[in-house]
Amino acid sequence: MIYQLVIGALAGSAIIAPAIASGPVERTPLAAATVAFAPPPTALANEPGAVDPLAIFTPTTDPVRTRIDFEIWDYALKRLVLNMGPSSGKGAPRPDPQVGTRLKYGPQSRYRLEGSLAMFRFFDKDVIASFTEYRQDLERVVATHDIAALPRNEQLAFWLNLHNVALMEQLAKEWPVREPREITIGGVPLDEAKIIDLRGIPVSLRDIREKIVFRHWRDPKVIYGFWRGEIGGPQLQSYAFTGANVPSLLDVAAADFVNSLRGTQKSGDTLAVSTLYAEAAPFYFPNFETDLRAHLTRYAEARVSALLAETSGVKATIDEPAIADLHGGSRPPSTLFASSQPGGSEDPLAIIGCSDELGQAVCDLTRERTRKLQTMARRKDLAPRVFFSNIDLPGDPPNKHAVE
Repeated sequence: MIYQLVIGALAGSAIIAPAIASGPVERTPLAAATVAFAPPPTALANEPGAVDPLAIFTPTTDPVRTRIDFEIWDYALKRLVLNMGPSSGKGAPRPDPQVGTRLKYGPQSRYRLEGSLAMFRFFDKDVIASFTEYRQDLERVVATHDIAALPRNEQLAFWLNLHNVALMEQLAKEWPVREPREITIGGVPLDEAKIIDLRGIPVSLRDIREKIVFRHWRDPKVIYGFWRGEIGGPQLQSYAFTGANVPSLLDVAAADFVNSLRGTQKSGDTLAVSTLYAEAAPFYFPNFETDLRAHLTRYAEARVSALLAETSGVKATIDEPAIADLHGGSRPPSTLFASSQPGGSEDPLAIIGCSDELGQAVCDLTRERTRKLQTMARRKDLAPRVFFSNIDLPGDPPNKHAVE
């Protein structure tokens, strides 16, 4: 199905979705691809003793060379998300109240200068509807194709993107909201609500993470691909995951989180880590301290390497549930005027500049971000992270670069 994703005030124009599935060379509509189907989930669920309908998404050992095109999601991410840059290792200072008041607007978290923030303030009804259409389009990919028969990296990229699109859709519908954890759907917490349909199987965000990806992928770096909508979680990347970039992009995401205050800090003689590690422990860190320290060492830069050497014991205590939103989950007051300093050319804010439409708090936040990056650059702490997409050569096996 061809539809428009309206970027609204951020882009000023619409873009057309390309065909979602493509072959190794040519793009083809979904219906044109020939793929063997897994057993229908309804029939599986009705069989005696059947307890896990999601078993049909177990990756095959003999994949077909079909690729999924996420160009539309990639385009949107570059215009809807502001990357705050790598952690400086220092928490952001408390924001000042607005001039002439004691009121504070925008993100208040000490982690607000890390990760990435979405621009929910500019998601009008057309943008929100486009998220719903895109999520439904991805569901149709599952309905018409055997996802489990694709190469492992294609499958992984699909599940990561579907999860993040569905979460973005729900947060956009509920905004303004301070914390994603506050949202319930039919009385069920957002993370547990069955908001996704996979070939007739109602599935939650947590189901995708734990019952599909965590179950079938052994490398813990997959946890950094799932955006949680919170400042304290892994950042939403400015790139859509693809079968080609998912191994390297997950490494970039892992390095960002492990070396951020959201991921690791020192608490006395103890290493304090994000509560996300405790959540993933049953899948990746059964011997919690030993396994997690080995994982962190893999991505640790100077600050975290020192923390690992100076501490004993590990406690999962870092938790920041505030929404990863440029405006902190609230509408800016319409009576305040901001200066007109535009953002950098590489940022989405460059499109609309720093104006009264943004609000004074966001303009202050972007200036804080600029000062942080400039300071890190002067100290030579701002080393760019580069990732390379894998190159498939004729005759290579489909899973040559697969994330295990």
